[in-house]
Amino acid sequence: MDERESLIKAGEITRQIKKEVLNMITPGAKLYEIAEFVERRIAEFGGKPAFPCNLSINEQAAHYTPYRGDESVLHEGDYLKIDLGVHVDGYIADTAITIRVGREEDELMEASREALENAIATVRAGVKIREIGKAVEETIRGKGFNPIVNLSGHKIERYKLHAGISIPNVYREGDTYELKEGDVIAIEPFATTGAGHVAEVPPALIFMYVKDRPLRNIHARRLLMHIKREYKTLPFAYRWLQGFMGDNQLKLALAQLDRAGAIYSYPILREVRGGMVAQFEHTVIVEKEGAYITT
Repeated sequence: MDERESLIKAGEITRQIKKEVLNMITPGAKLYEIAEFVERRIAEFGGKPAFPCNLSINEQAAHYTPYRGDESVLHEGDYLKIDLGVHVDGYIADTAITIRVGREEDELMEASREALENAIATVRAGVKIREIGKAVEETIRGKGFNPIVNLSGHKIERYKLHAGISIPNVYREGDTYELKEGDVIAIEPFATTGAGHVAEVPPALIFMYVKDRPLRNIHARRLLMHIKREYKTLPFAYRWLQGFMGDNQLKLALAQLDRAGAIYSYPILREVRGGMVAQFEHTVIVEKEGAYITT
């Protein structure tokens, strides 16, 4: 398969899984079982996870993924963000939906969904990315909510989930990068009832390999070799490493790798005032006169 065919296949897998996972989203459902289902189905459809399945609830905007032994469950009325990514030969499709557990879509969710639709409508070769941010911001504020200004979408390249260009959720004059035909970008508006900012809070349950570093501890060295071999430059979950070594050893080794700069950690992102957060996301291929939605 060539690049476009791989991107399209990855996107088709995400679309199918988004349909299937809806049946699991009920009060009492365990986050661990949802994440394991999503990632298992990715493999069964012939793809690989581009990053751990994120299952962020209510004021959590991103980066929560369950761990083995996690007893967290869904409750009636929760805002559940399901953010999932698939890669086929390194070509990535990244998508997200929000579900109100046991309830219908509400105005907060509608604001994020419409912002995504309006943002995609601006996309074509030659457009500056600030126009995407403008569409997102105007839509969400027009619905009476706030966009999360310190979260953004991103350009995607092969085996690079974040390829150096951020796709804004607000208008900034300085966002002058011009979209090029063939660019692959993920657009992900976050709407909130809160202040419109997120802060990092512990724990970090998602990590990414950065570079080799000198390490004294044999367990840290062994773990880093495993991470490089299995996940390359893509994010991975603490959950995926449980069983590779004991939990206490694993936590110590990860902490040493983080301190050494060998890996990057992704703490949970929480809305600073505890506001509810909704998110929708698509990956698109920039074309001369528009955008091809892969997810």
